[in-house]
Amino acid sequence: MPTTATAAATHPPKLVLGEIISFAYDTFCSNKVRFALTALGMVIGTASLILVVTIGMTGKQYVLNQIQAIGANMVYAEYQGGAGNVNPDPLTIDDMHAVLQQVPGIAAASPVVPYDDRVPIGNGKERDIRVLGVLPEYSAVRNLVVLSGRFFDAEDEQAHNKVGVITQKLAEQLYGSTYDAVGKVLKLSGLPFTIIGTFKERVDTFGQSEVTSNTMVIPYTVSRYFTDTPEVKQIYFSAAEASMVLPVTEQIRKVIQSRHRSESVYNVENLTELVAVADRTANALTLVLLLIATVTLLVSGIGIMNIMLATVSARIREIGIRKAMGATNREIRFQFLSEAILISLVGGFAGVIIGLALPFSVRFLTEYRIPISGLSAIVAIAVSSLVGILFGTVPAARAAKLDPVESLRYE
Repeated sequence: MPTTATAAATHPPKLVLGEIISFAYDTFCSNKVRFALTALGMVIGTASLILVVTIGMTGKQYVLNQIQAIGANMVYAEYQGGAGNVNPDPLTIDDMHAVLQQVPGIAAASPVVPYDDRVPIGNGKERDIRVLGVLPEYSAVRNLVVLSGRFFDAEDEQAHNKVGVITQKLAEQLYGSTYDAVGKVLKLSGLPFTIIGTFKERVDTFGQSEVTSNTMVIPYTVSRYFTDTPEVKQIYFSAAEASMVLPVTEQIRKVIQSRHRSESVYNVENLTELVAVADRTANALTLVLLLIATVTLLVSGIGIMNIMLATVSARIREIGIRKAMGATNREIRFQFLSEAILISLVGGFAGVIIGLALPFSVRFLTEYRIPISGLSAIVAIAVSSLVGILFGTVPAARAAKLDPVESLRYE
């Protein structure tokens, strides 16, 4: 028996991890309101972090979808100028045919020949319109939306039919609606053209493309009636696959340059760079919002530290009694640190539930498919745990350094 007593005095019983967590839970239950208010800041911060990532991903998806709607596989070429532009060297329809013959992987192509005209619209009034001469493939290359009627086809092109399609805004301004415009006749330079359909760009480019609000599109072969040269303003190409856009762009540039003077400059571009810029912009915005959410978590951490410091002051006698019974500094430190981590985790898990519930609700209750990041939830939990450890260390260290004799005398 003496041997056992001596051993017990030499090696006092130690608290196991389960007991320390149990103490932290009991403390939490005995001060529910205080700990709940402390955890509230962590709930807001964690939910904000998840929602910020969701907002960033949603904005990024929206922008990329808008660019995709313009034509993600689209490549366009146009003449930029040359040595002083003394002898212009513009693109021609033959350049398009040469590219189609020499560059594999092109699904469709169309030239664009612009022509401005003033047409009578009745009651002695006239209106300026922009006429574009294109091939039937232009509708697919530019990803246009046909609202009523139809787009002209290869048969119209080969037969030189005087038909055309007009924009939605022009149809509504001239005839009241897109459906009433079908079948009407507009005279271009005295030649009657039957409107067989109306269209719009899938994404509004606000007049920054070749299609304006007062545009009429007609077959390329018919547009040659109004021009005396094979020159074209632009040539649009569509790659068969998205992965082929970059190599196709470079090959088109080489073919076109080889057919013209070396000093002539041709702009051959695609939307890949625009997609990259949009991606970088969305990531930068998400990063800024994440920093703001992180500040919220730090403020919550400071709140946890203040509460834990107050808790240490309120439990000085308890700490003294526990030390007198053999609790080590390490056990005291770990007990208060576990309480801080418990607050962080409770707030973190609650924030994750709220942060994920909102986007999931939108997906289930509406037609919008908001992207949801499971990684953001994992990061949020990890960050909340880290905040608990960082801001719980100071109160835990203070509690561990208390002198047991002085603690027992504390009133």
